[in-house]
Amino acid sequence: MLFIILLVVVAIFAPVLASLIGHGPNELFNRTMLDDFGLPLGPNSEFWFGADASGRDVLVRMIYGTRVSLAVGLLATLFAVGLGVALGLVAGYLGGIVDTVLSRIAEIILSLPILLFAIGIVTACGASKEGCARGAIKPGLMLVVLISAFFTWPWMFRIVRGVVLQLREREFVDAARAIGAGPTSIMFREILPNLISPIIVYASLMIPQAVLFEAYLSFLGLGVPDTTPSWGRMIADGSQIYDVAWWLMLFPGIILLLTVLAFNLLGDGLRDALDPKSDR
Repeated sequence: MLFIILLVVVAIFAPVLASLIGHGPNELFNRTMLDDFGLPLGPNSEFWFGADASGRDVLVRMIYGTRVSLAVGLLATLFAVGLGVALGLVAGYLGGIVDTVLSRIAEIILSLPILLFAIGIVTACGASKEGCARGAIKPGLMLVVLISAFFTWPWMFRIVRGVVLQLREREFVDAARAIGAGPTSIMFREILPNLISPIIVYASLMIPQAVLFEAYLSFLGLGVPDTTPSWGRMIADGSQIYDVAWWLMLFPGIILLLTVLAFNLLGDGLRDALDPKSDR
């Protein structure tokens, strides 16, 4: 949790930290940080994490890359949780044909090869500046968020639906029906408060998946633009010259590893703390 808080602080104050270091994320230092053969120089007293192939400060780009990773992780999870919880409540409580239709839709989405379809969608929407869907969806950060949310909401849907199927048979739901409460009131006033714990736990576990998803696409050159620092794109750039510039893959790879690990450990800790049936 402390590491995640540190990441959030770094993302918020990225411009301040960059000004203290004295380098911009896209500022070029070709003369000072590239050798006679055009290869970047490694870590030194001024560039702590070295420079990339264009002479840009790796540390500063990693700081700004924190913004991209956290933005994708949090926004994609927010959209996926909102859609999954709403549809899971409806399907689990109403049952019948509504449950059948929504469950089949979720299963179809879960059966799709996520990365393959994501590559196709991002490529199609990024083929022109207008984007796709008549300009409604533009290439860039928000497109990555929407794709990640679209392919992950069925996980939250299935979890919520399963819990609602159990809760709708409980006595407090029968009591609410007896006093005249309607389906909407029962779902959002009686059942939803009992879902807060599993929602928080599984949402914390969905964030690192979205962070990795953005890194996958950026590694393939299909995520955010090159002018926007991204850990995945930095690793991809470093893979071209890793034998002479090891720092280009090492430092972004370590921070990506620690970020995903921190969110997974946080999710496990929340599950232990909020699950009354677990052994603490």
